[in-house]
Amino acid sequence: MSLTTVRRAGLAASAAALALLVSACGSDSGDKADDGKTAQADKTASAAPASAEPLTAAELDKAALTQADVKSGKLFAKVPVQDDIAQAKVKTDKPECAPLGRLQAGTYDGQPAATAKRSWLADQKKPDPKAGLEKAMIASIDRDKVIVTLATYADGGAEKTFAGLKTAATACAGGYSWTVGSDTTKVGKVTPTAAPEGADEALALTLLVDADEGVKAPAKAVLVRKGATLAYFSGYNMASAATGGDWDFPAELVQAQLAKLG
Repeated sequence: MSLTTVRRAGLAASAAALALLVSACGSDSGDKADDGKTAQADKTASAAPASAEPLTAAELDKAALTQADVKSGKLFAKVPVQDDIAQAKVKTDKPECAPLGRLQAGTYDGQPAATAKRSWLADQKKPDPKAGLEKAMIASIDRDKVIVTLATYADGGAEKTFAGLKTAATACAGGYSWTVGSDTTKVGKVTPTAAPEGADEALALTLLVDADEGVKAPAKAVLVRKGATLAYFSGYNMASAATGGDWDFPAELVQAQLAKLG
């Protein structure tokens, strides 16, 4: 089996509106029941959360992960050029799938006020010296890689963008293709998985990607919202891209990022 790694094998409705309860004006009759309903409605309305303010560029950069925040692997504050893909360069064969293509490519969706990007590479595993040559080669590339993009939005943009990605995950469940330059990635299936806890909203996906020599490889993508900020996680495993085997997304990255977002 060829062990050539797919360059980007893994790089994965309307917005949920805030319910504002408007109370009717109370009558002058002094009806206690009406007064009670009005008071309760006013209390509920005042408790309804307003859209959070976006972070400044400096605040967002400070909230991005550093090496000290992760327990293992290597965190890169400067993302390699081949992984630093501009939003406008990502094209999809189906317009409704564009948000997913951008998520997989390691970029953002919508129109954020500021962004910050990091990349993470898992530690290399030590191959079993008793394993055969092919297994040893597979073990040597059994490393997860994740692109983390933070984007902060004004005027409820984070909620709207999250809702758009969630809608795309449903609309594009049967597959789509996304392209950057001459490099096209075909996704055959999009499957929601258990979303991480601790966020205002969260979405986790497994995306079955056409990899080398007919291999179907699972890529992973996670999106979480904390206030006016979205954190996009796009990951793949290099051994999975060669073999099609499943792998576990490094959930500790999401929890570390959520902790820094507060």
